[in-house]
Amino acid sequence: MPLYEHVYLARQDASAQQVEELTAQLKGVVEGLGGSIAKTEYWGVKSLSYRLRKNRKAHFTLMNLNAPPAAINEIERLERLNEDVLRYLTIRVEEHEEGPSAMMRRAERDRDRDDRRGDRFDRGDRGDRFGDRGDRGDRGDRPRDRDRRPREDAEETETPATED
Repeated sequence: MPLYEHVYLARQDASAQQVEELTAQLKGVVEGLGGSIAKTEYWGVKSLSYRLRKNRKAHFTLMNLNAPPAAINEIERLERLNEDVLRYLTIRVEEHEEGPSAMMRRAERDRDRDDRRGDRFDRGDRGDRFGDRGDRGDRGDRPRDRDRRPREDAEETETPATED
C-alpha cells in the first residue's frame, strides 16, 4: 500500500478535544477501508501567514498514513464537508520519517533554547537593555505639543467681513 503524509488545519475556535475527535474519526475511516495510521502529531495552534476564512490561527495535525487511495479520497471528502477544517494537504511519500517530524523537533529546540536563557526575561522588567537611557541623558521638563498655548505676542489675523 502507498504511504502518505496528511496535514490538516482546523479552526482556532475549535477546542483541542474537538481536533482530537476529528483525528480519531479520520483514523476510523482509514482503518475501516483497510489502511493504518503509523503516527499522528498534534502541532498545536499556530499563526497563519494570511487569513483563511476569517481565521488568523489554526490547529495543525499531521498523520502518517499507510492506506489505499480510496481511504485518502474518503478522508479528504469528509474534511471538505467539515466546517472546522480550513485546509488539508496529502502527499505521497516513499517512506515515513522516523522519529518526530521537523515541526516537533523545532518546538523541542525552542524549548531547549528558552531553558538555556534561564530567567533573563522572566523578571517582568526589560533589563539593562531598555531601562537605562545611557548617554542620552534625561529629557527634563520640556513642554509637549499638546500643552503648548499660542504665543501672546503673535498677531491674530482678522478676516474682513463681507457685505451681502
